[in-house]
Amino acid sequence: MAAASAATVQAELRANASWAGLTFSTTATAQIQQVPGGNADTQSWFNEAYASGSVMGWQWSAGKKVVSWDVGYAFRPNDMVQQEVRRALVSEAVVGRPVLLAENFNADTAWSLVWANPTQTPSTNGSQEAALAARVYHRTGAVDWYGFARHGDRTGASVGVAAAWVASDALELHASARAYEHMTVSRTTASGSALVSVTPWQPTLTDAGQQVLVGGTWTHESQISLLVEAWHDASALSDSQWNDWAERNQALPLWLARGAAVAAMAGNLAWQANAFGAASNLRQNNLYARLSWQRERWQVAADVLYTPSDQGTINTFSLGWTGERFKMDLGLRSHGGPESAVVRQLPVQRQVYALGTWTF
Repeated sequence: MAAASAATVQAELRANASWAGLTFSTTATAQIQQVPGGNADTQSWFNEAYASGSVMGWQWSAGKKVVSWDVGYAFRPNDMVQQEVRRALVSEAVVGRPVLLAENFNADTAWSLVWANPTQTPSTNGSQEAALAARVYHRTGAVDWYGFARHGDRTGASVGVAAAWVASDALELHASARAYEHMTVSRTTASGSALVSVTPWQPTLTDAGQQVLVGGTWTHESQISLLVEAWHDASALSDSQWNDWAERNQALPLWLARGAAVAAMAGNLAWQANAFGAASNLRQNNLYARLSWQRERWQVAADVLYTPSDQGTINTFSLGWTGERFKMDLGLRSHGGPESAVVRQLPVQRQVYALGTWTF
């Protein structure tokens, strides 16, 4: 995770080779990050490294590979393998998952069978969980239909459907739904204002639930585009859980008047920040809108994520220019809404970035 203020230089290398009917594909990243007043941090990793080939009409792949599914933009309920973080402030190459992948397709239909994280133990959580997943795609006229299924070692079974319809030259509509047996999230065991000696936030399996998204994109011939999406995520913290969290935030400092150690009270307050990463969404119900304009090499975009439960907003403005080999991106993200909104409690309220990409 980047510091609140840091300069980062990142290089990405892609390589492909063929041998004995197999294709080997690799994407690697090297990064140097400099925090003001600190030492430079250097690290590197493989985004993808896999071999692929064709046998008996199926395309097979094995290794670390990006396998992204579903039709949504700001949220993807049926992204069952990659589980990619959406709406990142700065676009970066996605890091793949260890998979064994088999694909078969023709002009209108495609099948994908995946064994994700095959070497992980049954106790592994989240996106690293070992799982079997499948996707079927079929095109009927102007509509793309999708079916999904997954069985995780810990989370059990889930099934999903999605559709994307190109209604006209200007309008596209899409929807996605998933029903799951369990989800791995983080939940707290602390109640009221009682102090605890270890973090109360632990990985937990939810009860059965659903995730649903509907959205659409309208594009004008002047290259102005409007994207609108709404979704519900039952795995996120509920309104009552957020209310309990806020009450605990207010009650913990009162321990100072009772003579409690400052370090104990401060530690309990710090652990409260774990709520921000408890699930893929902060709130269960969300509305999202993005307005963009493309003009030759320039693109301007503004978007807002709105949480109706507490009227919080996350607002982002970006400006991009793309040349033959160089790309520049500038942007600003800020949080709004009443002081009680969850997004107003996040430790960073405003972010500014400048990104330059040179392709060689």
